[in-house]
Amino acid sequence: MKPLIAPSILASDFANLQKEVEMLNQSEADYIHVDIMDGVFVPNISFGIPVTEAIHKHAKKPMDVHLMIVRPENYLEAFRKAGAEILTVHLEACPHLHRTLQAIKQMGAKAGVAINPHTSVTLLAEIIEEVDLVCVMSVNPGFGGQKFIENTYSKVSRLKDLIISKNSKTLIEVDGGVNLTNAPLLFQAGADVLVAGSFVFNSADPIQIISQLKESV
Repeated sequence: MKPLIAPSILASDFANLQKEVEMLNQSEADYIHVDIMDGVFVPNISFGIPVTEAIHKHAKKPMDVHLMIVRPENYLEAFRKAGAEILTVHLEACPHLHRTLQAIKQMGAKAGVAINPHTSVTLLAEIIEEVDLVCVMSVNPGFGGQKFIENTYSKVSRLKDLIISKNSKTLIEVDGGVNLTNAPLLFQAGADVLVAGSFVFNSADPIQIISQLKESV
């Protein structure tokens, strides 16, 4: 199985957003990764519901919406209506994670959980069977273009072991600093979905880079 590729629209040219989305439509990308930042949970602000709706208007690929915000449960319905097919919340932001995952699934979306670099995968043991996707942050969330954290390989491997031990079908997504050097190693460790932002959009040929990531295994 080839990895699923989810280019992060956060790294795109916002002045030409429609053009960037149409480029992703023509590429081998599997998802469009949409990073929502509130300036509270992470030290940056990206965009919100109206821009998500605008992306969805032109997107022909499923929207993978990553909520890096406090109280995400208050915004699930709004982002679902804005076009999210995958809704990922942070474990660190959800005191009632099981309830939040149930709410996402009741809306007909896939439920994801993201974990920061310092968060242990063991904290997912009691919930992993309820999760469609775990987003392992391989940089500290908040900004694009950061250096990949090398400990991510072993973290993904431990998470894969947990998923197998629970007989779960959860996908592992890795977000941050992904490139052609670490992509095959991440896949070998157990990753299923690779998020790439700056590496895709800052390249001379984003479509070719997406194809190369897809074939990197």
